[in-house]
Amino acid sequence: MTVHPSLILFATAAAVALGPRTLRQALLILGAAGALLAAATLPQGEHWSYAIGDLPLELLRVDALSHLFGLIFTLIVAIGALYAWHVARGGEHAATLIYAGGALGVVYAGDWVSAFVWWEVMAWASVFVVWAGGTPRSEAAGFRYLFMHLVGGGLFLLGLAAHLTGGGAMTFGPFGEPGGWAYWLILLAVAINAAIPPLHAWLVDAYPEASITGTVFLSAFTTKTAVYVLIRVFPGSDLLVWVGIVMALYGVVYAVLENNIRRLLGYHIISQVGYMVAAVGIGTPLALGGAAAHAFCHILYKALLLMGAGAVITATGRRKLTDLGGIARQMPVVVVLYMVGAFSISGVPLFNGFISKSMIITAAGDDGRGLAELLLTLASIGTFLHTGLKLPYFTFFGPSRGLAVKAVPRNMVAAMGVAAACCVGLGLAPGWLYARLATPVDYHPYTLDHVAGSLQLLGGTALAFWWLLGKLKGEATESIDTDWLYRTRVPRAMHSAAAMAAATGEAAQAAARSATKLAAAFARDPLAGGRWIVASGSKATASGYDEDRYRLPIGVTVFWVVLALWLVSAAGLALGRGLATGSLPHPAPTYSWPCETRR
Repeated sequence: MTVHPSLILFATAAAVALGPRTLRQALLILGAAGALLAAATLPQGEHWSYAIGDLPLELLRVDALSHLFGLIFTLIVAIGALYAWHVARGGEHAATLIYAGGALGVVYAGDWVSAFVWWEVMAWASVFVVWAGGTPRSEAAGFRYLFMHLVGGGLFLLGLAAHLTGGGAMTFGPFGEPGGWAYWLILLAVAINAAIPPLHAWLVDAYPEASITGTVFLSAFTTKTAVYVLIRVFPGSDLLVWVGIVMALYGVVYAVLENNIRRLLGYHIISQVGYMVAAVGIGTPLALGGAAAHAFCHILYKALLLMGAGAVITATGRRKLTDLGGIARQMPVVVVLYMVGAFSISGVPLFNGFISKSMIITAAGDDGRGLAELLLTLASIGTFLHTGLKLPYFTFFGPSRGLAVKAVPRNMVAAMGVAAACCVGLGLAPGWLYARLATPVDYHPYTLDHVAGSLQLLGGTALAFWWLLGKLKGEATESIDTDWLYRTRVPRAMHSAAAMAAATGEAAQAAARSATKLAAAFARDPLAGGRWIVASGSKATASGYDEDRYRLPIGVTVFWVVLALWLVSAAGLALGRGLATGSLPHPAPTYSWPCETRR
């Protein structure tokens, strides 16, 4: 018997939110483990088909691609649940589980309508994960996040309507050649969720403001679900190659400049997703396999990095590089586990980033895209510079600030250990991951040329870091990004529009009051033409109107009433005579009788 993993997560969310607080943690772990088991045991080829009227739906479709993403999504739910074991807020746990369930729903959807519904479930649930930060900044960031994803959902719906009304297939699959409103509208909606610049700033705005545990879930689902949709629907779109390269470089540059550690890691989500987007655009089997493999690996090491950052914030209460430093001795285990994630994301041999990122760079070279290969390699150097060197040095090893360091909950360290073991395990045994890709690939990362070239780049980057150490320490500022538009200009425009509407309403009310007073004055004194009664001392002098002199006699009113009644009666009698004599046409009655033909 197969079970949809999303259904397990939804049931767990209800139990965690409504159940007793003493069982909350146990239910959370059991539900996450059950979803992972369900995803691992789903047989490829399994599908659940339904029909609502003439609308065919496929709630569950398991193939190699959905199976791979289902595995990593449920695995990170289990790791994230362990990381959040100490959190007692049932509402936050419920939101994260529904969010993960929505992402899994998109992955397993076999038709466009189901994919859209799950897409929206994911978007709405993730807003509450952002709001779980519980600060005024998280509340404001959550509303901005909601605004962007409502726009994305609207674009998706418009594109879906154009696709289906234009005779498009209901099956959730490739569009084919670019063209038509449906293609571009849905691609734009997916671009928002993938955080493609300039539509990306919601990510670095909202993720750092979410709760420490919620950010781990946020890093895994929204952008990676978008990557899944790109692989499924838009493979081989040449535009995505250059969009992905821009993402990879853009995220690296802003990460180097950033001071907030979680915001820095947020920018690097954009950079790493850029590799995946570029791979989808290249569209070769090796590139598409690299996109899926890199998404799998990225979810693990990015969660590990954010868990490390969360441990630092929990221990010190600080989140900026300029406020941190000299705490490595107080939390050595966290430092070691964080560095596993840093080496993984930087593509160091024996870690999982090395076996996935290189697939994409190699695919670009094999496809004759030398410039793309060079730029992606350059972005990889920037990754090691800021995530592998700058962030850990100024957080753990830099000048001491005399910070008091509290103990980190053991479950947080244990979750980091599980994620680190997965990163190392995949780096040592990449064949396990390659064997589960949707497109078989013949790729061997551990060649002498590849290992030697990677070590040379990493060593050169380390030397450059020590040389530029004084310039990379960061400043206590926030980088201005494209969210400047809806952080400042859009609110000002909305406030101006609201003030104008309020002023217009007040003017309309004043005009209505004046008109009412004028009408009342005219009714009191018609001969005066509506002039106001002038007050003279304690007495009021009117303009000479005398109602007993100017009003009509009652006989005139009686005359008009009697005349009206006579006209109505005469018309009724004439109509009755016409119908009785047949001089007026009757509408022909129509009847519909059930009948059958007999021989």
